[in-house]
Amino acid sequence: MFFGDITFILLIPPLLLAFYAQAKVRGTYSKFSRVFSSSRVSGAEMAKEILNMGGAYDVNIEKTTGQLSDHYDPRKKALRLSPGVYESNSIAALGIAAHESGHALQHHTSYVPLYIRNGIYPIANFGSTLAFPLFLIGFFMSSKGPNILMDIGILLFAGAVVFSVLTLPVEFNASRRAMILLEERGYLKGQELDGARQVLRAAALTYVAATAMAAMQLLRMFLIRQSRD
Repeated sequence: MFFGDITFILLIPPLLLAFYAQAKVRGTYSKFSRVFSSSRVSGAEMAKEILNMGGAYDVNIEKTTGQLSDHYDPRKKALRLSPGVYESNSIAALGIAAHESGHALQHHTSYVPLYIRNGIYPIANFGSTLAFPLFLIGFFMSSKGPNILMDIGILLFAGAVVFSVLTLPVEFNASRRAMILLEERGYLKGQELDGARQVLRAAALTYVAATAMAAMQLLRMFLIRQSRD
């Protein structure tokens, strides 16, 4: 949007960070998916044990398709693991399975940031869908002065940025829970733990990059709006 505007340079740093984060995730996952844990337990088996120990007996563990498509669905209480995580006993698989189990335990224990994030998701999703069309229409409709459509677009996108910011503590907490569980229960030991930590840190970087991109896009929209006054 507005590629000819000089404010586009604001998106370059977060865009580079996003490319780096994606490459880091794939590289780290590829490396540690080939290193198997001494515990020999699969990602699905470990996730089931973790959930049972945490009292989340009603969470179903399902195998989904794709790679790095692992996620927890709070609406259906389903922990979905990709084949490379569900069936494998690699360090990467156990780290990812423990992280997603951490999300399920957040839900089970009513972790407040998760509930706040999930609560505003419908509004943020709706707002992010309408934000840019409204802003664009307002941009081309008026050259100077008050522009309600541009202002509404900025306000709606601000909600999406808030959602992205709230995602960070939820993801970081799930990773901390994962590392604690992996170590305390003996699923990973010594250097294996460091490998899992590298995988989870790489994954966390993608959320940081997404938040940075959203924040810079919001700043760019604000600057463009100011130029119309």
